[in-house]
Amino acid sequence: MKMYRILLAGIVSLLICPTVLAVYNVRDYGAKGDDKSIDSPAINQAIEAASMAGGGTVFFPAGTYLSYSIRLRDNIHLYLDEGAILKAARPSAEDGYDPAEPNPHDAFQDFGHSHWQNSLIWGIGLRNIRISGFGSIYGYGLSREESRLPGVANKAIALKECINVDIRDISMIRCGHFALLASGVENLGIRGVKVDTNRDGFDIDACRNVSISDCSVNAPWDDAIVLKASYALGYYKDTENVYISNCMVSGYDQGSMIDGSYRMDEPQAPDQDFTTGRIKFGTESSGGFRNIVISNCIFDRCRGLALETVDGGVMEDIVISNITMRNIVNSAIFLRLGARMRSPQGKAVGAMRRISISNLNCYNVDSRFACILISGIPQAKIEEVSLSDIRIVQRGGGNKKWIGIEPPEKEKSYPEPSMFGTLPASTLFLRHVNKLSIRNLDLSFMEEDPRPAIYLQDVHNSSFHNLKIPLAEGQEHSIRKDVSGLIFTED
Repeated sequence: MKMYRILLAGIVSLLICPTVLAVYNVRDYGAKGDDKSIDSPAINQAIEAASMAGGGTVFFPAGTYLSYSIRLRDNIHLYLDEGAILKAARPSAEDGYDPAEPNPHDAFQDFGHSHWQNSLIWGIGLRNIRISGFGSIYGYGLSREESRLPGVANKAIALKECINVDIRDISMIRCGHFALLASGVENLGIRGVKVDTNRDGFDIDACRNVSISDCSVNAPWDDAIVLKASYALGYYKDTENVYISNCMVSGYDQGSMIDGSYRMDEPQAPDQDFTTGRIKFGTESSGGFRNIVISNCIFDRCRGLALETVDGGVMEDIVISNITMRNIVNSAIFLRLGARMRSPQGKAVGAMRRISISNLNCYNVDSRFACILISGIPQAKIEEVSLSDIRIVQRGGGNKKWIGIEPPEKEKSYPEPSMFGTLPASTLFLRHVNKLSIRNLDLSFMEEDPRPAIYLQDVHNSSFHNLKIPLAEGQEHSIRKDVSGLIFTED
């Protein structure tokens, strides 16, 4: 019946286009699907047969297909039917995954971002790739670490410099360090995909024209959806023209999103900074981030929204709206412009500007690091940021001793809201900022917080309208250092 449906789709396509690509059933090429045999030789043979004919659909009927590296070709559609599981096999002394290819530029980003062939499914320099169906990819044998051992793989899907890629409807479970690493891909669509994994979900690195919609990504130990712009390709390339919509990101215990139990027994990510599971820009940021929209997304039991450029990239023209967050373990909003500069010598410090964030509703936000943390560095201010119509319920309960803290700059450090330690303000920590606008911020505390609401340092030409932040009697409203051109107004 399932094969009939695929063939019927081909007949419909024939009415539209006279050229129809054939269906290649992996069982016809020797795949067993018995969860015992290694089926990657048969799967690769089916792909090669389709490629020799100009392309086609490589069909996986129900079964569990143990596999090492699968090598994509142009014009290939991998279709995993209901009940089909593509399962990453554990490496053995005799067999394993394709080795990581040499990359002379791997000093500028983590090992995992610098290689593609050490993956369950990989493709380099290809056109017209689709992976779809209601089956699953299970990264049982993938390493969650950046393993350099021969025969070991750490990515479920890795694509480099491909054009026209479509990933739909599949489920991805425990997929090593990356469920998807897309580097330098043009025209990438991801829709209706469920990911429940042990490290990163989608890493979109130096890609252009990207749509991610209707996906659920649970990644308690790393980022769920993360945009990057590394130097792994050996040249600078921005991540730009990206639309992320109608997605849910979370940090429930691994595997408990996909099975519907939503467990919360494991509080810590490997960096000991509580669960991750968020949408983030950065950390790899040799290139820039431009023309990006995020809308209608849900965060739950994870870190908050993070926008970071620390390696020289320019981040500009970003619009984020209609976000709801619950149980956030650090700042709800974190903007960081730094100078780590993990880029080729001579790269200048980057910039962050023209960013609009609106219509956020955040409940149960951690109190240690301020709800909204925006920090540039002395030689590079964050500019032209607009925040509007934001409601936050914060845990509160801060310590009065924190008021006198002078947070370090940490210009070259890895960016996280926790990088400065606990902060002297409860709500807004703003440093090295110019032309900031905040309108209609409504904040409440689950427990009273004795700290001032606002910390301002090196903040200029900025306006604050309708800030509703409750203060206890005698509590200081703000700490201000080296500020000018500030306007506070109310309706």
